Amino acid sequence: QVQLVQSGGGLVQAGGSLRLSCAASGSIFSMNSMGWYRTAPGKQRERVASITSGGMTHYLDSVKGRFTISRDNAKNTVYLQMNGLEPEDTGVYYCHVDFYDTVHGGYEYWGPGTQVTVSS
Repeated sequence: QVQLVQSGGGLVQAGGSLRLSCAASGSIFSMNSMGWYRTAPGKQRERVASITSGGMTHYLDSVKGRFTISRDNAKNTVYLQMNGLEPEDTGVYYCHVDFYDTVHGGYEYWGPGTQVTVSS
C-alpha cells in the first residue's frame, strides 16, 4: 500500500507565494512521473505541472514562469512552488504519482487534495 500526504496550501493575497508538498510512503519500488492537478468550481481538472523521473518538466501555459515543480527522490516527495499567485489559481490541488513495481506493473495514486485560495 502507498499513501500520499499533502501539505501546504491555504489563503494568500494576489501576488503572494505558497509551497505545496506531497510525500509518498509505504511500499515503493519506483516512482515515475509526479505531478500536480487542480480543480476549481465550474472547471474541469487540469494538469498544472509534472516532472518525470529524469527531471523533465511540463507546465500549464498560465503558470509558466510563476510555478516551479521539483522532486526529491530520496524523500519520495514532489513540490510545487507557486509565486505570483493570481485569483485564477484558486482551487483544490491534487498531487499525482505514477508508480511501478515488478508485481503490479504501473499504477497511479492521487493525493487527498489541498485548498489554495488567492484573494484579490
